[in-house]
This record gives sequence, C-alpha cells and structure tokens, in this order.
Amino acid sequence: MESFKVIAFTHKHFSFELIGKLHLSEDEQKNVLGGLKINFNLDELLFLTTCNRVELIIKSAQDINEEFIKRIILFLNSRINKEELDELAKASEIYEGIFAIEHCLKLASSLDSLVVGEREILTQVRKSYDFCNQLGLTGDFIRLLIKQTIETAKEIYTNTDIARNPVSVASLAYRQLRELGIKNNARIIFVGSGETNIVLSKYFQKHKFANFTIFNRTLERAKKLAKILQGKAYELSELIKYKKGFDVLIVCTSSSETIITKSIYNNLVASELSKKVIINLGIPNNVESEVANQKSLNYIDINSIKTRAAKNLQLRKNEIIKCELIIKNKTNRFIELCHERNIELAFGEIPKKVKAIKELAINEVFAKDINLLDDHGKEVLEKVMTYLEKKFNAVSIKTAKEVYINSKN
Repeated sequence: MESFKVIAFTHKHFSFELIGKLHLSEDEQKNVLGGLKINFNLDELLFLTTCNRVELIIKSAQDINEEFIKRIILFLNSRINKEELDELAKASEIYEGIFAIEHCLKLASSLDSLVVGEREILTQVRKSYDFCNQLGLTGDFIRLLIKQTIETAKEIYTNTDIARNPVSVASLAYRQLRELGIKNNARIIFVGSGETNIVLSKYFQKHKFANFTIFNRTLERAKKLAKILQGKAYELSELIKYKKGFDVLIVCTSSSETIITKSIYNNLVASELSKKVIINLGIPNNVESEVANQKSLNYIDINSIKTRAAKNLQLRKNEIIKCELIIKNKTNRFIELCHERNIELAFGEIPKKVKAIKELAINEVFAKDINLLDDHGKEVLEKVMTYLEKKFNAVSIKTAKEVYINSKN
C-alpha cells in the first residue's frame, strides 16, 4: 500500500496556464507515457489531465521528492523554464498510501474539483484509465482502485445532494454567456468537438439556438457535433479562410499550441463592429492573450468561472461532510479488498501444485492400479479427481480470506 502515490498539479495551487504546460494530448501520451513508466521505474501509471489539473497516479517504490518531481516535469515538457519548474515541484501535492487512496476517491466524486458536484470528472477518470490501460501502463492495483472509485462516486451522487442541481465548468460558462443577453439567432462557432464542447452544445440546443459552425482538427469528429447541432463542419485548417463572421466563439481543444491568434481573430471579425464573445475552456490556453485582452470583447475563461465555483462550494459544504464519511468507509473497504486480492495472488500457485500432485498420482504413484480399470472406470476416476482439485482450490482461498477477516474482528 505504501508504494501507491499520487503527484497532483491542480487549480488550488497553480494558474491554469502553468497546469496547461503539463497537459499531453492523446497522441503525446502515446509517445511519452511508456517512456515515463520505464525511465522512472514505475510499476503502474495512470495519467489524468483535465481543464484544471494534471495528476500522475503511480505504483512505485521510488521516493517522491522535489528532485524526482522536477525530473518527471521535464520529461513531460522539456521547455519549461527554471522558475516554472521550481514552482511546480515545490507546490505540487503529494499523496502516499491510504491518503493517496482517499484522494482518488475524492477526486472521482468531485470533492476536489474546481466545481464541486460536477459529474464530468468521473467520466474523465474512467476515460483516462481506459486509455492508459490500453497502453499497458496500469496493472492490478490501479484496476481495483478505479473500480472502487467508480462505486464510491456513484454512491455519493445517489445518496447525497452533492450533485443536486448539477453544475459544471461548461454550465457555469453558459450561464455567464446567457447573462450577456445573447439572442437565439447568434452565429456560434465551435472550435473543437470534444467532451466539453459537446456538453455546451446541449445547453444551446435546449434554448433553441440554431446557427452553428464547427471546426475540428479531424473533419469526421466535426461532422459528429455538426450533426447534433444541425450545423456545418470544417477542418480546423479552414478556420483562417472563414468569412461569414460570428457572434460567439467557443474554443476548447487539447492542442498544445494557440488556436485563436490575433490574425485569425481579425480575419473572423473582418469589418464587423458588434461586440463579440469568446468562451475559452482549453487547457493549455487556446486563445492568444492579445486577443483575450481586447476591450471590444466579452471574454469568458476558466479563471472567470472561479468566483462562481466558490459560491457553488459554499452551497454544498454540508453535503461534503456526508461524502467524506462515505469515502472513509470506502477507503477502509478498499484496503480489505487489496488484502483479499493479495491472498488470492499468494495462493495463485496452489492450483498448479495441486494439478502436479494429481498428475503424479495418476501417472506414477497409482499408475499400475489405474491401468487395471476399464475405460469407464478411468473416466469416472478422472472426473472425481478433477472435481476434488477444483473444490480444494476454492476452499483454500475462501478459508484464507475468512482467516484474514476473522483476524480483524
């Protein structure tokens, strides 16, 4: 249990821009994470990245200190400067053992989220696990842990009011937009067609907006969102050529490069004088600062959502106490599951040894006696031996678990 650790870079200690420098797209994860696991001697690795956090969930005997974290940061992004490196290493959150388990359960249950009570984080955790598992980075421990985090989050969302009248980064951004008095015939451009933009699109649909254009790196994904919104789809490379203007520009991609540069923005605006709105939820930042700082623009980003998120937290404080009690119980249960699993693994050699004993008995010790049996007798004997073999293995593991459980009472 002591070898389970979490290194977290979150909105609680860092700017979103700095967190964004540790973000890796899926393609980058494919190229980097395998090497990270090997070079840092990690037994298991889960890499989680969202709009307000990057976390490394690991199983390793390595000591986690500032120098170790600096090496990991530079492996993820060698272009980070010394000042940023020192800040990230010094203020990162480190959890070990039981505290790391509790952190993961809180994380998936949204108690550690920027917007407490939002359910998207559970989906993000599941997707991150599935992706890292496909890359061969995770193992038995993280598999069990993710199963427990999902069960814990579901129980919390079902049996507490933490997610009552649910809110999310996307919903808070949409509320800010509606307060600006945007009309239903507004020309809306989506740049990116990932999960956050899909969530946002549902709010627009609900309130009968109808003029949508979607740009995405791959045209196929742009078409999927365009189909939902009954809009038009283009490859991202076409954005620089777009001449039909916009009223609301929503940008959220996993690109490590700035998408909305000053030249692209000016081209989109052209000669229009009406005040525009940009919603930028991308991490790293998808909008050039020279664009974001323009006075002729209403600019909504994750930083502007923080104040509303704080009010949301105040409303849900009483529910957090209930959630933490559930998490404490689930943490204790997970520790028991790990011990039971260790017993299963320890007894894993028993079936092989029992099988070897059975074969020795049949082929050597009692071979002469068995050869005196007719075919039917041999068949019955084989069935009896196989039955006893299976039952013995099952009883052995069950008994070991019962001994462990009784020893705790």
